[in-house]
Amino acid sequence: MFECGLPWDARGLQSKIEESAVMKALSNMWRQVISLLMGTLLAGSALTALGQATTAAPSPNRKTSTPYTGDLSIFDYPEREQKLHINRVMDLLNVAPGKSVADIGAGSGWFTVRAARRVTATGRIYAVDINPEAIAFIQERVKKDGVASVITILGTASDPKLPPVSVDSVLLLKTYHEIAKPVELMQNLRASLRPGARVGIIDREGNGENHGVAKKIVIAEVESAGYRLAEEHDDLVIDDKMDYFLIFTAP
Repeated sequence: MFECGLPWDARGLQSKIEESAVMKALSNMWRQVISLLMGTLLAGSALTALGQATTAAPSPNRKTSTPYTGDLSIFDYPEREQKLHINRVMDLLNVAPGKSVADIGAGSGWFTVRAARRVTATGRIYAVDINPEAIAFIQERVKKDGVASVITILGTASDPKLPPVSVDSVLLLKTYHEIAKPVELMQNLRASLRPGARVGIIDREGNGENHGVAKKIVIAEVESAGYRLAEEHDDLVIDDKMDYFLIFTAP
Protein backbone atom coordinates (compact mmCIF):
# COMPACT_ATOMS: atom_id res chain seq x y z
CA MET A 1 0.00 0.00 0.00
CA PHE A 2 1.39 3.28 -1.02
CA GLU A 3 0.85 6.51 0.91
CA CYS A 4 -0.41 9.31 -1.29
CA GLY A 5 0.88 12.95 -1.11
CA LEU A 6 4.29 14.63 -1.03
CA PRO A 7 7.41 12.68 -0.23
CA TRP A 8 8.88 13.26 3.26
CA ASP A 9 11.67 15.54 2.01
CA ALA A 10 9.21 17.78 0.21
CA ARG A 11 6.96 17.93 3.25
CA GLY A 12 9.89 19.02 5.44
CA LEU A 13 10.81 21.76 3.03
CA GLN A 14 7.24 23.03 2.88
CA SER A 15 7.06 23.04 6.67
CA LYS A 16 10.22 25.12 6.90
CA ILE A 17 8.92 27.58 4.32
CA GLU A 18 5.62 27.96 6.22
CA GLU A 19 7.47 28.38 9.53
CA SER A 20 9.70 31.07 8.00
CA ALA A 21 6.66 32.93 6.67
CA VAL A 22 4.99 32.86 10.09
CA MET A 23 8.13 34.13 11.82
CA LYS A 24 8.46 36.91 9.25
CA ALA A 25 4.84 37.93 9.79
CA LEU A 26 5.30 37.93 13.57
CA SER A 27 8.48 39.98 13.23
CA ASN A 28 6.71 42.57 11.10
CA MET A 29 3.84 42.70 13.55
CA TRP A 30 6.17 43.32 16.52
CA ARG A 31 8.00 46.00 14.56
CA GLN A 32 4.69 47.77 14.00
CA VAL A 33 3.75 47.45 17.70
CA ILE A 34 7.14 48.78 18.87
CA SER A 35 6.99 51.61 16.34
CA LEU A 36 3.51 52.54 17.56
CA LEU A 37 4.62 52.47 21.20
CA MET A 38 7.70 54.60 20.49
CA GLY A 39 5.60 57.11 18.60
CA THR A 40 3.18 57.34 21.51
CA LEU A 41 6.01 57.81 24.02
CA LEU A 42 7.70 60.49 21.93
CA ALA A 43 4.42 62.32 21.44
CA GLY A 44 3.79 62.17 25.18
CA SER A 45 7.27 63.52 25.93
CA ALA A 46 6.80 66.34 23.46
CA LEU A 47 3.46 67.28 25.02
CA THR A 48 4.97 67.17 28.50
CA ALA A 49 7.87 69.39 27.44
CA LEU A 50 5.46 71.78 25.75
CA GLY A 51 3.32 71.88 28.87
CA GLN A 52 6.34 72.58 31.06
CA ALA A 53 7.54 75.32 28.74
CA THR A 54 4.09 76.86 28.69
CA THR A 55 3.90 76.78 32.50
CA ALA A 56 7.39 78.10 33.12
CA ALA A 57 7.58 80.77 30.44
CA PRO A 58 7.04 84.24 31.95
CA SER A 59 4.45 86.43 30.32
CA PRO A 60 5.80 89.78 29.11
CA ASN A 61 2.37 91.36 29.58
CA ARG A 62 1.37 90.12 33.01
CA LYS A 63 -0.40 92.55 35.33
CA THR A 64 1.48 94.45 38.02
CA SER A 65 0.33 96.57 40.95
CA THR A 66 0.37 100.35 41.00
CA PRO A 67 3.37 101.45 43.11
CA TYR A 68 2.40 102.79 46.52
CA THR A 69 2.62 106.57 46.88
CA GLY A 70 0.79 107.20 50.15
CA ASP A 71 1.88 107.70 53.74
CA LEU A 72 5.23 105.92 54.06
CA SER A 73 5.12 105.79 57.84
CA ILE A 74 2.51 103.00 57.73
CA PHE A 75 5.32 100.50 57.09
CA ASP A 76 6.75 101.13 60.56
CA TYR A 77 4.05 99.30 62.47
CA PRO A 78 4.65 97.71 65.89
CA GLU A 79 6.08 94.19 66.06
CA ARG A 80 7.02 94.15 62.39
CA GLU A 81 10.57 93.09 63.19
CA GLN A 82 9.30 90.08 65.13
CA LYS A 83 6.58 89.14 62.65
CA LEU A 84 8.95 89.30 59.70
CA HIS A 85 11.86 87.72 61.60
CA ILE A 86 14.04 90.36 59.97
CA ASN A 87 17.21 89.39 61.81
CA ARG A 88 16.91 85.83 60.56
CA VAL A 89 16.17 87.15 57.07
CA MET A 90 19.39 89.17 57.19
CA ASP A 91 21.32 86.15 58.43
CA LEU A 92 20.13 84.09 55.46
CA LEU A 93 21.09 86.88 53.04
CA ASN A 94 24.54 87.16 54.62
CA VAL A 95 24.00 90.76 55.71
CA ALA A 96 27.01 91.31 57.97
CA PRO A 97 29.56 93.97 58.97
CA GLY A 98 31.46 95.30 55.98
CA LYS A 99 28.97 93.95 53.43
CA SER A 100 27.22 95.92 50.69
CA VAL A 101 23.43 95.57 50.55
CA ALA A 102 20.75 96.80 48.12
CA ASP A 103 17.23 97.50 49.37
CA ILE A 104 15.22 97.60 46.13
CA GLY A 105 11.85 99.23 46.54
CA ALA A 106 13.08 100.74 49.78
CA GLY A 107 9.90 102.75 50.42
CA SER A 108 10.12 104.22 53.91
CA GLY A 109 13.62 102.85 54.50
CA TRP A 110 12.39 100.41 57.15
CA PHE A 111 14.76 97.68 56.01
CA THR A 112 17.44 100.17 54.92
CA VAL A 113 18.14 101.43 58.45
CA ARG A 114 18.13 97.92 59.94
CA ALA A 115 20.52 96.63 57.32
CA ALA A 116 22.72 99.73 57.82
CA ARG A 117 23.05 98.96 61.51
CA ARG A 118 23.95 95.36 60.68
CA VAL A 119 26.71 96.19 58.15
CA THR A 120 28.04 99.00 60.39
CA ALA A 121 30.02 101.97 59.11
CA THR A 122 32.37 99.58 57.32
CA GLY A 123 29.58 98.44 54.98
CA ARG A 124 27.26 100.16 52.56
CA ILE A 125 23.52 100.24 51.89
CA TYR A 126 21.95 101.23 48.57
CA ALA A 127 18.34 102.33 49.08
CA VAL A 128 16.67 102.11 45.66
CA ASP A 129 13.20 103.37 44.77
CA ILE A 130 11.41 104.78 41.72
CA ASN A 131 9.45 107.28 43.83
CA PRO A 132 11.31 110.58 44.43
CA GLU A 133 9.23 111.15 47.58
CA ALA A 134 10.46 107.85 49.01
CA ILE A 135 14.05 108.82 48.26
CA ALA A 136 13.59 112.14 50.08
CA PHE A 137 11.88 110.36 53.00
CA ILE A 138 14.81 107.94 53.38
CA GLN A 139 17.38 110.71 53.21
CA GLU A 140 15.67 112.51 56.09
CA ARG A 141 15.23 109.28 58.01
CA VAL A 142 18.89 108.24 57.95
CA LYS A 143 19.90 111.73 59.11
CA LYS A 144 17.46 111.58 62.01
CA ASP A 145 18.45 108.03 62.93
CA GLY A 146 22.16 108.79 62.63
CA VAL A 147 22.73 105.90 60.25
CA ALA A 148 25.89 106.00 58.16
CA SER A 149 26.84 104.54 54.79
CA VAL A 150 23.40 104.80 53.13
CA ILE A 151 23.30 105.85 49.48
CA THR A 152 19.92 106.59 47.90
CA ILE A 153 19.31 105.81 44.23
CA LEU A 154 16.36 106.83 42.07
CA GLY A 155 15.92 103.77 39.89
CA THR A 156 13.50 102.90 37.10
CA ALA A 157 11.01 100.11 36.48
CA SER A 158 13.64 98.20 34.51
CA ASP A 159 16.93 99.17 36.16
CA PRO A 160 17.95 99.69 39.81
CA LYS A 161 20.88 101.82 38.63
CA LEU A 162 23.36 100.18 40.99
CA PRO A 163 27.12 100.44 40.42
CA PRO A 164 28.75 97.43 38.71
CA VAL A 165 29.93 94.57 40.94
CA SER A 166 28.99 96.46 44.10
CA VAL A 167 26.48 94.33 46.02
CA ASP A 168 26.73 91.24 48.27
CA SER A 169 23.05 91.01 49.24
CA VAL A 170 19.74 92.23 47.84
CA LEU A 171 16.25 92.31 49.29
CA LEU A 172 12.99 93.09 47.50
CA LEU A 173 10.57 93.33 50.40
CA LYS A 174 6.89 93.50 49.39
CA THR A 175 8.07 95.13 46.17
CA TYR A 176 8.28 92.58 43.37
CA HIS A 177 4.55 92.74 42.56
CA GLU A 178 4.91 96.48 41.77
CA ILE A 179 7.79 96.13 39.31
CA ALA A 180 6.48 96.89 35.82
CA LYS A 181 9.39 95.21 34.04
CA PRO A 182 10.57 92.51 36.45
CA VAL A 183 12.64 90.38 34.06
CA GLU A 184 14.52 93.41 32.70
CA LEU A 185 15.15 94.74 36.19
CA MET A 186 16.51 91.39 37.37
CA GLN A 187 18.71 91.15 34.29
CA ASN A 188 20.12 94.63 34.90
CA LEU A 189 20.61 93.82 38.58
CA ARG A 190 22.99 90.97 37.73
CA ALA A 191 25.76 93.35 36.61
CA SER A 192 25.86 94.84 40.11
CA LEU A 193 26.21 91.53 41.95
CA ARG A 194 29.46 90.36 43.44
CA PRO A 195 30.42 86.66 43.32
CA GLY A 196 28.27 84.67 45.74
CA ALA A 197 25.67 87.43 46.10
CA ARG A 198 22.25 86.42 47.41
CA VAL A 199 18.98 87.97 46.25
CA GLY A 200 15.91 87.70 48.48
CA ILE A 201 12.29 88.25 47.46
CA ILE A 202 9.53 88.43 50.07
CA ASP A 203 5.98 88.81 48.81
CA ARG A 204 2.51 87.33 48.89
CA GLU A 205 0.37 85.36 46.48
CA GLY A 206 -1.83 87.41 44.16
CA ASN A 207 -2.85 88.07 40.58
CA GLY A 208 -0.24 90.77 39.99
CA GLU A 209 -2.50 93.80 40.30
CA ASN A 210 -3.78 93.19 43.85
CA HIS A 211 -0.42 93.80 45.55
CA GLY A 212 0.65 90.20 45.27
CA VAL A 213 2.01 87.85 42.61
CA ALA A 214 2.05 84.07 42.36
CA LYS A 215 5.18 82.44 43.71
CA LYS A 216 5.55 80.23 40.61
CA ILE A 217 5.50 83.32 38.38
CA VAL A 218 8.23 85.00 40.42
CA ILE A 219 10.41 81.89 40.17
CA ALA A 220 9.84 81.58 36.41
CA GLU A 221 10.62 85.25 35.76
CA VAL A 222 13.71 85.42 37.92
CA GLU A 223 15.10 82.16 36.54
CA SER A 224 14.50 83.44 32.99
CA ALA A 225 16.70 86.42 33.92
CA GLY A 226 19.59 84.02 34.63
CA TYR A 227 19.21 83.25 38.34
CA ARG A 228 18.91 79.98 40.23
CA LEU A 229 16.46 79.38 43.08
CA ALA A 230 18.72 78.43 45.99
CA GLU A 231 16.44 78.38 49.04
CA GLU A 232 12.87 78.88 50.25
CA HIS A 233 12.00 80.06 53.77
CA ASP A 234 8.29 80.75 53.58
CA ASP A 235 7.76 79.88 57.24
CA LEU A 236 9.72 82.95 58.35
CA VAL A 237 7.35 85.49 56.81
CA ILE A 238 3.84 84.11 57.30
CA ASP A 239 3.41 85.96 60.60
CA ASP A 240 3.71 89.21 58.62
CA LYS A 241 0.98 88.01 56.22
CA MET A 242 3.51 87.22 53.51
CA ASP A 243 3.44 83.90 51.64
CA TYR A 244 6.98 83.30 50.50
CA PHE A 245 10.62 84.19 51.01
CA LEU A 246 12.78 83.10 48.07
CA ILE A 247 16.56 83.33 47.83
CA PHE A 248 18.23 83.33 44.41
CA THR A 249 21.83 83.26 43.28
CA ALA A 250 23.31 84.26 39.93
CA PRO A 251 25.66 81.49 38.74
